[in-house]
Amino acid sequence: MIAGIVKKMNILSNNILYSFRRCPYAMRARMAIAASGLQVELREVVLRDKPQALLDISPKATVPVLQTSEGTIIDESLDIMHWALQQSDPENWLANIDHDLISNNDGDFKHWLDRYKYADRHPEQSEEFYRQQGEQTLLILEQRLMNTAYLSGANISVTDIAIFPFIRQFVAVDLKWFEIAPYPKLKTWLHKLINSVLFQKIMVKYQAWQDDGIVIIFPEDV
Repeated sequence: MIAGIVKKMNILSNNILYSFRRCPYAMRARMAIAASGLQVELREVVLRDKPQALLDISPKATVPVLQTSEGTIIDESLDIMHWALQQSDPENWLANIDHDLISNNDGDFKHWLDRYKYADRHPEQSEEFYRQQGEQTLLILEQRLMNTAYLSGANISVTDIAIFPFIRQFVAVDLKWFEIAPYPKLKTWLHKLINSVLFQKIMVKYQAWQDDGIVIIFPEDV
């Protein structure tokens, strides 16, 4: 179900977030914003028909992009996460961030994830080969979760949220394989995050944004 649109009346924030619901980078940005307790104007983008307003402020036009009320443009998802949480971090997500783990996720793992998802576009190797390369990261995460409930310790942090959407995407390529794969701790971690109230909140469907004076406030409740 697509959420209702809200007319531009009592806007609590002039911060504007350009997003795409299924993009893992946009997911982690939205999760941090929602967890912070802030609200932004959400502009859902159709990637094949990007609005001129987005192109005007960010030539590379990849989501997410945040335009702050001061006019600052933030076009990296991790920077958007930090922007939100530096203003309000009620669950202390900024504690114990594992930058190396996030760097691996955004580098090597994302490289193999893209090839695993679109193996037909990369015939140099098989889908199984690409999956096995990605599994090197799954093994690292599984070992980490054998000692703690979350990737950086006993409590959830930016580390988990930055990585989670990409693991979810990797798993979705072949759910039957993952069901029997030897990653019990990772499965528990993933299930917990997918079924969290926070994730359900940020995955609400919205209509594509149009420059018609009508806006969507995200999240709808804080």
